[in-house]
Amino acid sequence: MGVGAQGTSDDRSAGGKGELSEDRFVGDTDLAQWKTPAGRWLASRAQRLSARLGPYGVLILTLAAGAIIASLLAFTTGWVYDAVTEADGVAALDHPALEAAKALRSPALDAAATAYTDLGGGIGMPILAAIATAVLVLRRRSWTPGILIVTAAAGSLFMTIAGKQLIGRARPPLSDAVPPYEYSPSFPSGHSLNSFVIAGIVAYVIILRCRSRRARAWTVTTAAIFALTIGLSRVFLGHHWLTDVLAAWTLGAAWLVLVITAHRVYLTARKTQKLSHSRGETPGG
Repeated sequence: MGVGAQGTSDDRSAGGKGELSEDRFVGDTDLAQWKTPAGRWLASRAQRLSARLGPYGVLILTLAAGAIIASLLAFTTGWVYDAVTEADGVAALDHPALEAAKALRSPALDAAATAYTDLGGGIGMPILAAIATAVLVLRRRSWTPGILIVTAAAGSLFMTIAGKQLIGRARPPLSDAVPPYEYSPSFPSGHSLNSFVIAGIVAYVIILRCRSRRARAWTVTTAAIFALTIGLSRVFLGHHWLTDVLAAWTLGAAWLVLVITAHRVYLTARKTQKLSHSRGETPGG
């Protein structure tokens, strides 16, 4: 059953200042309300599981199910990629994009892009993720941001490794790349996938506590620009084909939706638990 504007305001006020009331709303949107039949079905299952496993158990179980779906996505993307390249479809963008990137290069721009792209690499991205996790966990006094960020990062890393092993695509020729060179398989772009997911989940956790629409817009825009420019830097430097980056963004968006959905399921379970306690009901009663 839907909740009107007044109902949303009452729910927020009644919730006090706990994690549930703080994280349930993005503006006036209640994340524990589901409008689609599939969403309502998922919420009803979460409510039943919460009585047995508790909200955190529901969160972990939903994230595990999401990880299975993400694995299937990685393998499906690889299969689709093979079909597309054999038909010379989207991959026809790769060589023109690389030639355009080479035309823009200069010693200063190459050095700047190399330094910047390292932020999304195997050292820079874990450091940024660890800092964001520590700050958010300490400020919120809750493990939820840590669970979301660590799970999102782990899923992203798994899809990167699985995709590279499945496809084994060669990177652009070293003669067309800017050193330092990279030799691992090219598809998908790990920098692009990991930066998209980490920036996206950190932005999501931040906007849960943003009361200003402008602050939410700036947070999302900053995350989007970071993910976009990291991906483009990979093409600019000749370390990846454009389709490696496009596939990484697609996988990252799908995984991000799954992680956020898992958090919404958790919020729904928390809401149900709180309502049961306020009514004096026992779990499973």
